[in-house]
Amino acid sequence: MALKSLRDILYWLIDMDGVLYHGEKRMPGAAEFIAALQAGGTPFLLVTNNSTLSPQQYVEKVGRMGITVQTKDVLTSSIATAEYIARSAGPGTPVHVIGESGLRTALLDRGFKLVDRGGDYVVVGMNRQLTFDTIKYAALAIRAGAKFIGTNPDRTLPVEEGLIPGNGAFLVALEAATDVKPFVIGKPEPALLEIGMERLGAVREHTAILGDRVETDIVGGERVGIHTMLTLSGVSTQADLDASGLHPDWVVRTVSELVDEWGQR
Repeated sequence: MALKSLRDILYWLIDMDGVLYHGEKRMPGAAEFIAALQAGGTPFLLVTNNSTLSPQQYVEKVGRMGITVQTKDVLTSSIATAEYIARSAGPGTPVHVIGESGLRTALLDRGFKLVDRGGDYVVVGMNRQLTFDTIKYAALAIRAGAKFIGTNPDRTLPVEEGLIPGNGAFLVALEAATDVKPFVIGKPEPALLEIGMERLGAVREHTAILGDRVETDIVGGERVGIHTMLTLSGVSTQADLDASGLHPDWVVRTVSELVDEWGQR
């Protein structure tokens, strides 16, 4: 681990799956790092492209692994999507949703009216109950002029059986059916991270993102101009990093290495 210096990092944006846990298994150093940030009063947000769960469900999930956080410490692509739309659309705006409870709840909490047909916006998140009609009516709404928004671009989702289709696969299908590209909120697009930094009151030159995917976390961090740290405990391998041509500011094998360096900064 060839670190520069962590002394100037005052704010952290931290991915979850592959960084803090994999499935229901806590990753080495995860609890210790979060506890160290809390003890030192260092502002952080747990940021995830996953749109299926609510912040409270994530609090409960990591809590079962011995990591204690509050809902204010969690920012999902669903919450960021609802916040983004709320900046230009008021309560009662009809929103056509493809997604699970995490996305639907985030939009309802902002006062939007969820519809199955038509709508001013078509918002697409991971949906494991997808049907042909779901795609059909979303495509018709987009062709009728609804703004097409994707919570995240992840084309695959790692599960116990292997890689299965992720939300990005649904976005590709709708783009092919409508000839309209979605506006994407999640990493590596800037919106999720920028909303996260706004929440923290973070300054770019003093902010770092910690993640396990080169193509989302590292690319996303570079796009918004913050420091980047890749952990090799999740999806991306050293070979993936080498092939990408990208150069994160720091690379660690697990968060345990970061805990050691953070304590010595």
